[in-house]
Amino acid sequence: MAMGKLAVAALRVVLVVLLAGSLFVQGVMVPLLAIDMNGLRPEYAYLRTPVLVILVLGVVTAQVVVVCVWRLVTMVRRGTVFSTAAFRYVHIVIGAFVAAALLVFALAVVLAPGEAVAPGVVLLLCGVVVAVLGVALVVLVLRMLLAQAVARDVEAARMQAELEEVI
Repeated sequence: MAMGKLAVAALRVVLVVLLAGSLFVQGVMVPLLAIDMNGLRPEYAYLRTPVLVILVLGVVTAQVVVVCVWRLVTMVRRGTVFSTAAFRYVHIVIGAFVAAALLVFALAVVLAPGEAVAPGVVLLLCGVVVAVLGVALVVLVLRMLLAQAVARDVEAARMQAELEEVI
């Protein structure tokens, strides 16, 4: 098995594990957390619904990224990743990371008032927001590289067609 095929296979295994783990979180862990949060002190009961909704939506953003990366890996395997069709998936990944950052920020805002968590936890969540936005920016830069590669591929095909006309 060539190194490229091995890398693609390894990435697919990781993606399957991540998707299975995210489904486990949605189907088992979130309901268990909801049950545990029934026992919150009355002054923190208002946190139950927003925290659970943010958690579920956060897992959905991760699932969206996994599915889009799977599609991009499929395009790599087929040799079609350097096409405009890849941009759709890259744009969705960027949007999912931005949405995840907004969800983490929303969690920080929900947890900030009162004494439900220590102020350091809210600060850590804000750090996570910056990190997730950083990942979105990295993907944006990679998108720019993809755009350059697609433009060069299109130009090379045009030049090849012109050369074939001359010959």
